[in-house]
Amino acid sequence: MCGIVGLVDPKRELSSGNAADLVRRMALKLIHRGPDDEGSAVDDKLGVALGFRRLAIQDISFAGAQPMSSDSKRYLIVFNGEIYNFQELRRNLEKNCVRNWRGGSDTEILLAMVEQEGIEKSLEKFDGMFAFALLDREEKRLHLVRDRMGEKPLYYGWSGNLFIFASELKAQTICPGWSSDLDREALDAYMRYAYVPAPRSIYRNIRKLPPGHLLTINLENLPVKVMPAPDSYWIVRAEAEKAHRDKFDGTEEEATDHFEELLSKSIKRRLVSDQPVGMFLSGGLDSSTIVAIAQNLSENPIKTFTIGFNESEFDESNKAKAIAKHIGTEHIELKAEIDTPLRLVESMPTIYDEPFADVSQLPTLLLSELTRKYVTVALSGDGGDELFLGYPRYLKADHVWSVRSRFFSQHYSMMTKFISPQLMNSITVGPRPWRLGDKLYRANIDRAADTPEAIYEAFVSRWRVASGPSDEPSIGYYKDPFRHPKFVSSLERMAYADTVSYLPDDLLVKLDRATMAVGLEARAPFLDHEIVRFSWNLPLSMKITQNEMKRPLRRLLSRFVPSELFDQPKQGFEPPIGVWLRGPLRDWAEDLLSEGALKEGNFIKSAPVRAIWREHLSGVRDWRFELWNVLMFQAWRRSWGI
Repeated sequence: MCGIVGLVDPKRELSSGNAADLVRRMALKLIHRGPDDEGSAVDDKLGVALGFRRLAIQDISFAGAQPMSSDSKRYLIVFNGEIYNFQELRRNLEKNCVRNWRGGSDTEILLAMVEQEGIEKSLEKFDGMFAFALLDREEKRLHLVRDRMGEKPLYYGWSGNLFIFASELKAQTICPGWSSDLDREALDAYMRYAYVPAPRSIYRNIRKLPPGHLLTINLENLPVKVMPAPDSYWIVRAEAEKAHRDKFDGTEEEATDHFEELLSKSIKRRLVSDQPVGMFLSGGLDSSTIVAIAQNLSENPIKTFTIGFNESEFDESNKAKAIAKHIGTEHIELKAEIDTPLRLVESMPTIYDEPFADVSQLPTLLLSELTRKYVTVALSGDGGDELFLGYPRYLKADHVWSVRSRFFSQHYSMMTKFISPQLMNSITVGPRPWRLGDKLYRANIDRAADTPEAIYEAFVSRWRVASGPSDEPSIGYYKDPFRHPKFVSSLERMAYADTVSYLPDDLLVKLDRATMAVGLEARAPFLDHEIVRFSWNLPLSMKITQNEMKRPLRRLLSRFVPSELFDQPKQGFEPPIGVWLRGPLRDWAEDLLSEGALKEGNFIKSAPVRAIWREHLSGVRDWRFELWNVLMFQAWRRSWGI
């Protein structure tokens, strides 16, 4: 796991020495991603410079150092991530007489595969999480590539006359000609969803490479300041629709057997490391299943880690402890201290260097700090909810979809001609604000929805009131019908939406930045693309019923753990943010939410924010999610001088 950076200088404005110095300084901004080593390379003829920071996981010797050249010297790569099936690929290469290995790294296998089969065919065979830049000196091309599910990040775009790319935005901000102009559409989407949806970034001149995409740069013809367009090498909608059509036709017991086989294979590959490996264990179904199978594959007790909170309604540590005891792991637990909230929030704008407001980013960082003291690699349960329908909101949104009515929408629209939603909000009986206008506004949109995605967007939205702090978003998955699959089941369409939007743009961003901030590599066994296909292949009845969600996981985990230890209501990995905002974080929040601070830069509307802040402080309503979006933007803006 590493940090990569690079640039293309189409006009050859930089000398070789200056280009090398710039990519080294860019890479230094990512030292947290790669504390073990650094490297850089410049190709004067092609106007390309690559930089690298290394977290040594596979082959920790110098033989694994980067940038790395292929044997023929045709290819040069900087690679962030892991190719989990590199050992099988190596054996296949050896059958074809490729035996002159310099070391044991997966990077070397990647290069050998590309030399033998080309970039497109190689990508079809990789099981991994990765983002890499591959220079083809013969074809005079630079390939930027990101893994199928979006586990590893890659940003690209223009800074003046330089085309630049990096694992994180912070490495790009030091480039000559850098512009900090914000993308207002991206900001609107962030306020709604709590993340900036790919392919946009918060900056106007920078894009995110979408999951499963390859961007090829023609180094002999790169128009300056023209944003190049990537292509899909894994067309996710087509993959999903094909798997959906070819339904699994076995019994539920056979499905569980096949799932165990796939997941065991995925975990076994992800346990391969030249560094110590541990496991995140929350006590929920996802992480418990990963830990149970991993321990079953291991001869020695595996280290497991969890974070607890003093507020019982947010604390799952006792569940995690009970499951760890039954499975037989070496369990390590940390309780959040009283000073934890303020210490963590002050680091958020640096760790997440574009606005990001998933409240579980705080405990994820705390868990990563704890885990890194003992191991360098950790397995997580990310992806289980999206693939196997684990969120209660799926059933709730599906119910709203089934009872929607345009009759309500038409009458509400007539009513708003005479009285505005904002005025209706002022109608209150008793101490609790009704916010009648907001409720009618939301109900109006829900009843008028013509797709399950339109309904589901409401359930995953933060600022969805009559007068929010920014405009209605015009970008993102929900605004692009072309990306929506042709599934009959609305439940599966909602889960698919999360798999291709919320998962890569929120959950995997949270996981990557929190773990990499402390030099910890996180691996997610559920995101093996064979398991993803399997989840789309299963009939809906095998995944969810009105009384039971995530059926495949429940059936599989029950083979290792008694159901009474895990068969409990779902509890998200969420800290007591609402309580903290009235307590240890109140002064910090008040400073960022003051009238003057909110009006700086004219980015968001202050009145609705101040209104819900007052309501939250009074305790009559809990606005923690909406407030967290604003707070993380304000803290980010102030930290980066925007």
